[in-house]
Amino acid sequence: MSLARAIATGDVAELPSRRDEDWRWTDLRGLIRAVPAASPVHEGAVAAGPFEAAETLLVVNGRGPDRLRVDGELAALRFVATSDGTAHAPHIAIEVDAGTSLTLLESYEGQASGYVAHAELDIRVHEGARLERIVIAGDADDAVSVSLAKVTLSAGSVFEQTVLISGAKRQRIETQVSHPGQGAAVRMDGAYLIAGKRHGDITTAVTHEGVDGTTSQLIKGVVRDQARGVFQGRIVVAEGADRTDARMGHHALILSERAEVDAKPELLIFADDVQCAHGNTIGALDEDAIFYARQRGIPDDLARAMLTEAFVGEVIDRIGHESARETARAWAVRQLGAL
Repeated sequence: MSLARAIATGDVAELPSRRDEDWRWTDLRGLIRAVPAASPVHEGAVAAGPFEAAETLLVVNGRGPDRLRVDGELAALRFVATSDGTAHAPHIAIEVDAGTSLTLLESYEGQASGYVAHAELDIRVHEGARLERIVIAGDADDAVSVSLAKVTLSAGSVFEQTVLISGAKRQRIETQVSHPGQGAAVRMDGAYLIAGKRHGDITTAVTHEGVDGTTSQLIKGVVRDQARGVFQGRIVVAEGADRTDARMGHHALILSERAEVDAKPELLIFADDVQCAHGNTIGALDEDAIFYARQRGIPDDLARAMLTEAFVGEVIDRIGHESARETARAWAVRQLGAL
């Protein structure tokens, strides 16, 4: 069951529901009563996106290239919704050739209202290649938007990811990684900054299938008003995947009484010679830190803003590409200003 299948068939019974363990906090079947009509072909210009790149590939209302193979080292992939109350489900294959390096700037842009979208990416990072994927999901307030990236790594490859989301009526960015070990390395970070009645979900799964693999993951979240943030992270170390080093951390701030965070970090380990750990904290801003800032003449509102920005900044600082890092930092500042 998936949103993509529901869009393709028009059958709401294909939608995932709270009965599906991985969807219990992001129920779609209870939300969508009828699948909207297909999104039309877009005509005319599209407003600028959050990233600038030498090569930009547009997917508008689900229509665009079905395969991405970039000659250079930097590309932008934009998923843009421009039609109110319609549905689309693009599917794109991405190849990073052996020994090459690619920074992929990916954005989800709501330039319409009430749309339903499911984007699926099949990503293959070949031997010795490197991919840094930076995602900014800025869907419309009343949209339902799901992205699923299936990532297959090869020996000695590097996959680095930072996902930044602001939520929607329902918004979910999911990444599934097949990790071969063999010196391959994964960094998979993210942040959700959500206000109003928006709902944002970052879901990840990494399966270590061979020896000598590493995974490092840091997710941070900030929610206020009646917003809901969801993090589900699963790291599986298969039998025989010895000498795996996997670390996962999720930390969230709740800034109002009616906001909610649901988190489920998991380690499933079937090998013996491993180093694995995970941490999970959910709470409010440190009132002692706020007190000390006020003692130094910093107003309460500014102190809270500074602490929140520093909290999220730890994720932003791990982005490798300098220009993308500054774009992400500016996005975070704007979102925090709305919280």
